[in-house]
Formats: sequence, structure tokens, C-alpha cells
Amino acid sequence: MANVSHTRGDITTHPDAPEMRDRYARMLGGRDVALVDGPVFLLGLYCAVSPWILHYTTSQPDLVTHNLVVGIAIGLLALGFTRAPERMYGLSWAMCAMGVWMIVSPWIVGESPDAGVIWNNIIIGALALVLGLMCIGTAARSAPKA
Repeated sequence: MANVSHTRGDITTHPDAPEMRDRYARMLGGRDVALVDGPVFLLGLYCAVSPWILHYTTSQPDLVTHNLVVGIAIGLLALGFTRAPERMYGLSWAMCAMGVWMIVSPWIVGESPDAGVIWNNIIIGALALVLGLMCIGTAARSAPKA
């Protein structure tokens, strides 16, 4: 009788395995990847909950929704950086754009924001900008050299 059972093949014999392994090692080889992803996620989490921490939910309802949405977006970028860094670090510029937007958003989205709201968004924006630049640097260092 013929053997019809399916056995799992070993991927180490696949012709692209060494290249995939090298690319993965280049992307995750440095500790700087892990040092950037965690703070990006924490920044997104803080941005999302900052209206309730600083108690401006009633005075700035538009900024509450804004900070929640932008914080979730930053957190999702961080999860993407962690889950698929070889694909997601190309979106590092989005972190920089969100940082700049967070800096100017109190005057565009808010209605005569007070100093606490302004400083909160400026600090979040500046940190997002710096972390975005760090992500861009990480992506540039781990890019394959031609």
C-alpha cells in the first residue's frame, strides 16, 4: 500500500531560507528595536488616556476624541513595529507626522485650550517626533546594503 500521509517538510532546505534568516537577523539583531517599540506603545497609551488623567474631558470634548484616536493609532504602529518590523519600519515617517500634528492640534482641534492641555500635547508630540526619528534611524541601519 502507498504511503499517503503528509509529513511536514523542513524549511531549512528551502532555497530562500538563508536570505530570510539573514534579513530577520538584521532587522532584529540590535537591541535598539526593542528599546524603541516599548516607549512608542507607552506613548500611544498615555496619549489615549491623557484627557482623563488631566481631566479636560468636559472642557475640550473634541480634543478628548482626538487624543484617543491618535493614541490608538500610535499604539497600533508600535504593535506593528513589534510584530512585523521589516514591513512596518517603512511607516516610521507616520510617527513623525503624528508628532508634528500633536504639537499643533490644541489650536486646530481644541477651543481655547488652557496651558495644561497645550503642554500635554506638545510633550506628546515632541516625544512622538523623537521616537519616529529613532524608528527611521533603526530602519536605515537595518536596511540591506546594496
